[in-house]
Amino acid sequence: MSWRAEILTLFPGMFPGPLGHSLAGRALETGLWSLGTHDLRDHGLGRHRSVDDVPFGGGAGMVLRPDVLDAGIAAMAAGDLPLVVLTPRGRPLGQPDVARFAAGPGLRVICGRFEGMDQRVLDAHAAEEISIGDYVLSGGEPAALVLLDAVVRLLPGVMGSAESGRDESFADGLLEYPHYTRPAEWCGRAVPEVLLSGNHAAIAAWRRAASEAITAARRPDLWALHCRSVTPTLAGAPAAP
Repeated sequence: MSWRAEILTLFPGMFPGPLGHSLAGRALETGLWSLGTHDLRDHGLGRHRSVDDVPFGGGAGMVLRPDVLDAGIAAMAAGDLPLVVLTPRGRPLGQPDVARFAAGPGLRVICGRFEGMDQRVLDAHAAEEISIGDYVLSGGEPAALVLLDAVVRLLPGVMGSAESGRDESFADGLLEYPHYTRPAEWCGRAVPEVLLSGNHAAIAAWRRAASEAITAARRPDLWALHCRSVTPTLAGAPAAP
């Protein structure tokens, strides 16, 4: 069976969106993964299909009701799939999470809206709360697209080369090294000579050192984790671009 994504959203027309193009789109067409969307409004209450209400304790905005959310979750196929909620207060999404989700059978994803959703339904379903960054979006749909794009590209057969998923940023806790292609000199800027040498061991060493230099300069948080787990090889590294 192919990897499956089930999305609960107030805006099902936003899917597949970008996921219908490029690698993810081709994989969707060929059945390497499948996508099901579920309209939360189908489970709304009353003549106006209401899905939200004012928050207890006061405050601005509206909150998605637990009974409506619970009905929407129950209507999602493959109820045994892990349940993820995209929310700014969630744990930051990382490449290890992406790899873990890709190794499983699929995901159920809830896209939040308004001020948030009733915590009781998230607790009742043991939902995993995840954030894609320290900023606030108008809803969880763009975040769900980001999550699914990151996961789908790691599914077997999606990328042309399995090495593509191993030799990139975050795959080993570092940012990726710089890339260069023809022409060898452009606007007075030359490609590093080692990349033209044909010496694969020297090239690998240069790339590793470049990854370390860039990570140390741009992501001290990642660099600190890296230094605790391995011995850095920064000696002789190129300056971070």
